[in-house]
Amino acid sequence: MNPGKVYLIGAGPGDPELMTLKAVRLLGEAQVVLLDALVNREVLRFVAPGAEVIEVGKRGGRHSATQDEIQQQLLEHALRGKTVARLKGGDPFMFGRGGEEMQCLQAAGIEVEVVSGITSGMAVPAALGIPVTHRDHARSVTFLTGHGCNDTPPNWAGLVAAGGTLVIYMGVANLPGITEQLLAAGMPPTRPAAVIQNGTLAEQRCVAAPLAELVERVRLSGIGSPAIVIIGDVVGVASQLAAQLRPQQEQFEEQFV
Repeated sequence: MNPGKVYLIGAGPGDPELMTLKAVRLLGEAQVVLLDALVNREVLRFVAPGAEVIEVGKRGGRHSATQDEIQQQLLEHALRGKTVARLKGGDPFMFGRGGEEMQCLQAAGIEVEVVSGITSGMAVPAALGIPVTHRDHARSVTFLTGHGCNDTPPNWAGLVAAGGTLVIYMGVANLPGITEQLLAAGMPPTRPAAVIQNGTLAEQRCVAAPLAELVERVRLSGIGSPAIVIIGDVVGVASQLAAQLRPQQEQFEEQFV
């Protein structure tokens, strides 16, 4: 039996309408779908009737399957000749371990195709009118993970010196340490920042505050994971854009806690 093919598919930031046409088409062709926890379950309507859907998601440190187990399942189904869709939130190669899965499959002789998705680090700020780059405010953007950054911190001083926007995935749990280290590295305490939970979805919530006040504002709001942290002057642009794009400013302000 010839082995099947595995598609590493990005489901986008949450809103099913932000999935690519290619992702929708391939979901309809897949015989087996391995699904991450953060993928909006509404996308399952694109899966073909009779396809096997397997939950393998990881969320908030609570693993329903280890990475090795996920890769083993991908191998097993592909070696049985199945067409497999590995569906991940956002983009498979942006903090999604897609690279590890691709290497594992290719080492076993399995054909792999990557189907990019819109990563939440771009789509979620955009949903609130926050441009991650702006000619007047930020000519660069750095994407980083907040997971484990207190144990093995990035070069915060270098990031502060470089300027630009910081977009931090999985940063809420370590937000006190992140803000403390950024302030110690010289970032101004008045630097605009925001935390957006469930971005692009109907239940989207956001806290915006100066960096020095962000942790307390998040604590009072009760906002938690999944969330994106955006730090930079571009956060201050959002209300200006909203006023231009939406006739009623109150509609924008209601999205902030």
